[in-house]
Amino acid sequence: MTEMDYYEILEIERTATQDEIKKAYRKMALKYHPDRNPDDKEAEEKFKLVNEAYQVLSDEQKRAVYDRYGKQGLEGQGFHGFEGQSYEDIMDDLSAIFESVFGGGFTGRRSGRSQGDRYNLDLSAEMEISFKEAVFGAKKELKYRYKKPCEACKGTGAKDGNVKTCEYCNGQGQVYMRQGFMTFAQTCPQCHGSGQTVAEKCKECAGKGYKEVETTITVDIPEGVDDGNRLRIPAAGNVGVGGRRGDLYITFYVEEDEHFIRNGDDIYLEVPVFFTQAVLGDKITIPTLRGEKELNLPRGARDKQQFVFRGEGVRNVHSGQLGNLIAQIRIVYPQNLNEDQEKLLRELQESFGIESKPHESIFESAFEKIKGWFKKEK
Repeated sequence: MTEMDYYEILEIERTATQDEIKKAYRKMALKYHPDRNPDDKEAEEKFKLVNEAYQVLSDEQKRAVYDRYGKQGLEGQGFHGFEGQSYEDIMDDLSAIFESVFGGGFTGRRSGRSQGDRYNLDLSAEMEISFKEAVFGAKKELKYRYKKPCEACKGTGAKDGNVKTCEYCNGQGQVYMRQGFMTFAQTCPQCHGSGQTVAEKCKECAGKGYKEVETTITVDIPEGVDDGNRLRIPAAGNVGVGGRRGDLYITFYVEEDEHFIRNGDDIYLEVPVFFTQAVLGDKITIPTLRGEKELNLPRGARDKQQFVFRGEGVRNVHSGQLGNLIAQIRIVYPQNLNEDQEKLLRELQESFGIESKPHESIFESAFEKIKGWFKKEK
């Protein structure tokens, strides 16, 4: 079986910077995330590969070993990707990696996993919102599933809650490997880190130790959120064995707008103007996020010239300060001319005299210089 290259998995060059690696991971992780591809085994496997590649390439030491010796070199240092782990452990680990990259915005602490829990208490979800909802805020319902301990087995996964200490790791949940003078810790492959083993699986939860509950909450989307921002909803995540509940982290994905382009708190708007308006100047009414504004186009306006309207952008989700609206003009020229229009334009051009042919005065000295070159060659 051909082993896929980590750089190929993330679709980056081997010389990629850490910022480029992180950006590529974000793109690929979003593409193959299980929440966006339910019941898609192929996407699930690709999501694992993407996370494994990021685990290695985002770590400078692991990356150096990988670049020199390949994946076999990493295995010699105790790195085995997600081999030997259960599906739930894998998805918990991937969730931790995913959240570490998609952090920022409004997140706080992570609840992690308490003693006796078979899954992380913190939970991640995604929400697609419109451009308007992101700019002005909104209240929107989110349906999601969370985990709670199975009542029949008290979250142990064992029939009647009967468990015993794992003999493989002596209840530590970890095993240790020595490579030369280095010692590496690894999750126990028998108990998957719990320190306990099950003699007979609980029939109610098929040995998982938990059940999933579907619920709906109303999310108060703050004004000014941006694509990729996260919002923490306290005590809305998974429920632990002791009754403690983790947090829910919602990642927002914002739809693009037909006219407005957002860059942080600033908004860009392209304003098409006819070439005569650019020459003569004009007053143009343009749309803004909160109404209309008048753009005073000066005589001789240039293509792509920008005009800034301060305080007409997005309100910063942290400081509350408003960004700017930047109107950038795009000069439009006529695609077709009738005979009368063409005649008028030629008459107008001739009326400017030498001014209408600036290339002649600019290139005159160049022509003379070139003639001198030819004389020297003879």
